[in-house]
Amino acid sequence: MSLNQKSYTVHEAIKKLEHYCAYQERCQLDVIAKLGEMRIIPGAIDQVVTHLIRENYLNEERFSQTFARGKFNQKSWGRNRIISELIKRNISKFNIKRAISGIDDESYKEKLDLLAKKRLKQFKEGNPQIKKRKLAAYLLYRGWEPQLVYDKIAELLK
Repeated sequence: MSLNQKSYTVHEAIKKLEHYCAYQERCQLDVIAKLGEMRIIPGAIDQVVTHLIRENYLNEERFSQTFARGKFNQKSWGRNRIISELIKRNISKFNIKRAISGIDDESYKEKLDLLAKKRLKQFKEGNPQIKKRKLAAYLLYRGWEPQLVYDKIAELLK
């Protein structure tokens, strides 16, 4: 342990993490990582996480819904990317399914349409095959379903 590394009591850690969770929705993985940075012992980590869940500072269902809505609205991610990011954060299948179902199908298709048209305008190439390949790669990377992507590309580049 470095000399300038502050050590925290359980009570101090709880207060610090209450603020951390109140500022922005967090998942348990984020909280455990933060407690690890604070060099809290494993037994105390369980105690702090339990307290945060009991006091509703930490709620995986609320986190997953906020995460999905935010990534869709702000970053224009598709369902596949959102699902894979939630899986990385150890969110349950049940909560992932609920979060994804919170994304309206109509606005989902509108977002894909806007994103595809915007990206297509940015391409300088005249070759339609290169445009198709680049647009597909871009949309698939952002987590849009392959069938939706290829249907949209066929519609836009007829």
